[in-house]
Amino acid sequence: MAAEDIYTNPKNYVNRELSWLEFNYRVLSEARDKSLPLFERLKFLSITASNLDEFFMVRVASLKDMVHAGYEKPDIAGLKPEQQLEKIAEKTHELVSLQYSTLSRSLVPALKQHGLRVIAGHEELTEAEGAYVDRYFHEVVYPVLTPMAVDSSRPFPLVRNKTLNIAALVQKKGGEDDTLDFAMVQVPSVLPRFLEIPEDGDGRTVILLEEIIERNIQSLFLNYDIVTAHPFRIMRNADFNIDEEEAEDLLVEIQKQLKKRQWGEVIRLEIDERVDKRLLKILKRELKMEHSDIFFINGPLDLTFLMKLYGLNGFEDLKTPKYTPQKVPALMNDDDIFTNIRKGDIFLHHPYQTFDPVVDFIKKASRDPDVLAIKQTLYRVSGNSPIIAALAAAADNGKQVSVLVELKARFDEENNINWAKTLEKAGCHVIYGLVGLKTHSKITLVVRREEDGIRRYVHLGTGNYNDSTAKLYTDCGIMTCNPLIGEDATAVFNMLSGYSEPLGWNKLVLAPLWLRGQLLKLIRRETENAGKGKSAHIMAKMNSLCDKEIIAALYEASCAGVKIDLIVRGICCLKAGVAGLSENIHVRSIVGNFLEHSRIFYFENGGRPKLYMASADWMPRNLDKRVEIMFPVEDPKIREEVLHILEVQLADNMKAHVLQPDGSYEKMDLRGRMKICSQDQFCEEAAAAVRRKLAEQEPAQTRTFIPAEPQGEDGQE
Repeated sequence: MAAEDIYTNPKNYVNRELSWLEFNYRVLSEARDKSLPLFERLKFLSITASNLDEFFMVRVASLKDMVHAGYEKPDIAGLKPEQQLEKIAEKTHELVSLQYSTLSRSLVPALKQHGLRVIAGHEELTEAEGAYVDRYFHEVVYPVLTPMAVDSSRPFPLVRNKTLNIAALVQKKGGEDDTLDFAMVQVPSVLPRFLEIPEDGDGRTVILLEEIIERNIQSLFLNYDIVTAHPFRIMRNADFNIDEEEAEDLLVEIQKQLKKRQWGEVIRLEIDERVDKRLLKILKRELKMEHSDIFFINGPLDLTFLMKLYGLNGFEDLKTPKYTPQKVPALMNDDDIFTNIRKGDIFLHHPYQTFDPVVDFIKKASRDPDVLAIKQTLYRVSGNSPIIAALAAAADNGKQVSVLVELKARFDEENNINWAKTLEKAGCHVIYGLVGLKTHSKITLVVRREEDGIRRYVHLGTGNYNDSTAKLYTDCGIMTCNPLIGEDATAVFNMLSGYSEPLGWNKLVLAPLWLRGQLLKLIRRETENAGKGKSAHIMAKMNSLCDKEIIAALYEASCAGVKIDLIVRGICCLKAGVAGLSENIHVRSIVGNFLEHSRIFYFENGGRPKLYMASADWMPRNLDKRVEIMFPVEDPKIREEVLHILEVQLADNMKAHVLQPDGSYEKMDLRGRMKICSQDQFCEEAAAAVRRKLAEQEPAQTRTFIPAEPQGEDGQE
């Protein structure tokens, strides 16, 4: 086999969906790690459940659409859609089984040990507890419920996506025949998922809402006997495609499609494993379910409720202490943000450092009489975004405000539509992205009139302008007034609003224009340097790696002797450590308290290193179908800080899972090694940097004063 054939052979690639499931297994391994505080383990188990929901609604749904359409083109690993679905079904059933054994065998008993009893079934209630629960049902729950019976005059109800329901078989009281009818009731999402039952002793007890309803279900169908009743939950296809060329008004079209999400094809059914076969038969028929898409659950459905359980007060000793993002030393002075940026580029590392400077940057710009214009891209923002408020205030203050709001940000479409309308009403110029492309870049441009002329201030980042997720996601950003970057920033916004691409770019590298080409050029230069006997090294940190052309180039580089260290949190379609293919490639995934989200790329370049940060992962969608920005890190001090991030994460041996040649991930053997947790280290370093800055500002505070010996009244010893 020719060398290039080895690099492109499907056998040398991992299927994207199966790789993602491996990632969810890594998250689940945190829930199973007994060294973690108990409530943190609950949180990780909840995350695996919400991850799986999205995976089915989008990825599995997309594959099912392909099968329905007769699409048979194989993926990067040579698997057709049908084959992928078979392998996914096998893997997800294993995953769900492991989720529930983790819950029932490990977490629930441990919770009980620590004074929190989670009632698995309403039959476990004592008489006094039962009375309290029944009273709660009749006073609070019953008025909200809508029981639905199915008979000749009432068709099978439309079951909404992700809702929790209780299905029952009922029989008419005193009826002459033994016909069974189907009935159901939706567990209301407007009420808390669990109820805490007051206890006389020290311990605390909670019961799930569906158990309360199931206990009292007879009162919903008074003319019937309840033969059997079980909770169930469905997942529908939430993926949608919009013909943007045909859609006259993108905003209206997306609003229409959002409504359809509730009624897409059913792709997954979760149901109690003890379900009556007759009841299951009806659900299968009415929901048009394949047996492989049914998950028989031994425990409560929809484990995302564990995040609510995590939020219970009074168990702080069972949680990781909440980290407070630290101040940015370069901004710890009385100067305004613009003065500080003029002193030199400012590096931001979230959540170790606060996101406040980014918010303050826009707030200050909105009020500053010398600011003429603010331009920004928004992909995902928080529910009560101070950035949106600042942009609206800026427009109100007469600034020229242009905002690109990406309406196609998955599961944030509704939120973004509302923000877009708010900004338009405030007088901002709102751009709804480009036809056929998502705008995923993170850039803000502030144009300011100063004594020496017009100056452009720019913020570039790897993460969203979201003040909430900035406390949970690890991201990097730079604030600069470098004129060359300022020119490029103007060109970016002109391109987004007016489709005019400049003749050339100074510093920024954009997708889909030439980011792919630039990355390939940088990788191949390392390959050439290795061939010439020069030092050659690639370090890259990202969320996902699944672009075939990029992976093939990395394989070729590895075979030429390039040392390649990759930190890939989620999907990785590359095989590492395979003889004759990727011996020199090492891949690790870090799953910790914060979600790793920053993208950092380092190329040795024959002793003249190139260092970049970016909004883009190495995925076809990022390189070909999104507007993304990769920007160079050129300030020597910031380069040092960014390289330090890579080096510490490559040394992490506590939260890193290392990719093995067989495609599995393993945690490192810690015997005889110093323990390194990169996230904890960055927290400590951020706090230490603030302490050093304070010490510089107030040196007197660092002196040690020695008290004098006490003296007599006359001052004599």
